[in-house]
Amino acid sequence: MILYLHGFRSSPQSFKARVMRARLAELGRLSEWQCPVLPVSPAEAIELAESIASESQAESVTVVGSSLGGFYATYLAEKHNWRTVLLNPAVVPHDDLSHYLGEQPLWHGGGSIIVLPRHLDELRALFVDAITRPGRYFLIAATGDEVLDYRTMLAHYPGVRTMLIQGGDHAISDFPKYLDDVLAFCGREPPPAVTPAVTPAAA
Repeated sequence: MILYLHGFRSSPQSFKARVMRARLAELGRLSEWQCPVLPVSPAEAIELAESIASESQAESVTVVGSSLGGFYATYLAEKHNWRTVLLNPAVVPHDDLSHYLGEQPLWHGGGSIIVLPRHLDELRALFVDAITRPGRYFLIAATGDEVLDYRTMLAHYPGVRTMLIQGGDHAISDFPKYLDDVLAFCGREPPPAVTPAVTPAAA
């Protein structure tokens, strides 16, 4: 299963989601694709993602998260040991979205959502202070991201496979160039668990 989690105010109609879906259809793999409309509540979004993924064995799930979806994907990766692709992921959305309380328009199809203070609390509860097992992650980050700072992404995901796009934008408008790499990663077996080394606190 490839479980795609879209970003804030986005939907399954986002550019990257449509590109991935079309490519999987070409490959005859559309049955692997899941891209739900995520609730505005982070807790409910996680619950929905886990419910959908429960239909597959954990070792066969790859979660692909864009922006806020990348934040969700990180939580799910750490909890369930899923392979994870991060596309310009949000790292501290509980801070970033504090400026977006209230009614916010959706990017696709009209309509709006209402962001409440409790949603920020739900985001804080999902925050992963430090990732484990970097081998299960693939990060794509653009230095030209106009919404999120790529340096924050690099710092939060040390040691992971990283494709750093020079320039680019938050939407990763040239995403088709990287799609084959993403799909190849989705097909990998997760690395075996290892006992983490003890490192000095200052390291």
